[in-house]
Amino acid sequence: MVAARRPTTVLAMAPAHLPRLLDDQQRARLSQIADVDLGVVIDDFSTPAAKAALRSAEVLFTCWGCPPVDEQVLASAPRLRAIVHAAGSVKGIVTEACWERGLRVSSAAAANAVPVAEYTVAMIVLAGKRAFDIQATYRAQAARRDWAAEYPNYGNYRRTVGIVGASRVGRRVIELLRSYDVDILLSDPTVDQAEAQALGVRLVELDDLVAASDVVSIHAPNIPETFHLVDRRRLRLMRAGATLINTARGALVDTDALVEELASGRINAILDVTDPEPLPPEHPLFTLPNVVVTPHIAGSLGNEVARMGKLAVSELERYARGEEFAHPVLREQLSILA
Repeated sequence: MVAARRPTTVLAMAPAHLPRLLDDQQRARLSQIADVDLGVVIDDFSTPAAKAALRSAEVLFTCWGCPPVDEQVLASAPRLRAIVHAAGSVKGIVTEACWERGLRVSSAAAANAVPVAEYTVAMIVLAGKRAFDIQATYRAQAARRDWAAEYPNYGNYRRTVGIVGASRVGRRVIELLRSYDVDILLSDPTVDQAEAQALGVRLVELDDLVAASDVVSIHAPNIPETFHLVDRRRLRLMRAGATLINTARGALVDTDALVEELASGRINAILDVTDPEPLPPEHPLFTLPNVVVTPHIAGSLGNEVARMGKLAVSELERYARGEEFAHPVLREQLSILA
């Protein structure tokens, strides 16, 4: 549906992202919805060209590489009323000045949550199948073996998966796991028993979740309260043979304590995020046999970026029709978002 009016929209991001973000169909759709110059992509608000574009901008259509929208930027954009962010977190873009102006903000975090959840569920399944251990052994000693005898805790049937944080990703993981024969525990201080029941999970304290789970998967936001949420004490609560999965942020786990626990061989880990990130080449996490480290690839990459672009265009269309965003970012929520 073509919007009733076409708000003047400016693209603000690293220009290299635009081709993956908007395919031909979404570019055409965006041009119908908004008054936008698809040949102008701003990654520096201080240039004369940027300031000229900002003077008439009602909406900023942003993605990775957009600079912060601060008081100086807003002074150059007197008509700006909304930011439609075609990626996840807006913390690096939306400043206090934006809220003071009363800007409406939308994010494509819901779209970015999809591949993160898919990655997580894939890793949960592979961890239960002991795929990484067996693959390494098989590569080193190719032979027919009784893998079930060597790995008596092999398999995913009736496993317990602990979800730390009912974020967008955490909830998507829970949704995807419903088709598996697993028991799901959840720890999140913002969720009550009624909501947990509606999600189909059992709400428990974090210590109890860590101690009872075969897989502990972290989906909490990176805020001061969650720094080293999984610390040395909680790592030691994990049952022998359990796997820690982190696709949230590296700072949620005490890396030094994790290395110590992994070096003992008692637990396993699958880490898409680390602290620091990236890891230095000589870091022990690269050499320990019971850890899988990937370079922050769970989120939208490659053709998955287009999903975020499509959602953002839909949000801009809603704005143009005078409707509320389907995926708003609210000022009072920003402090607890990723």
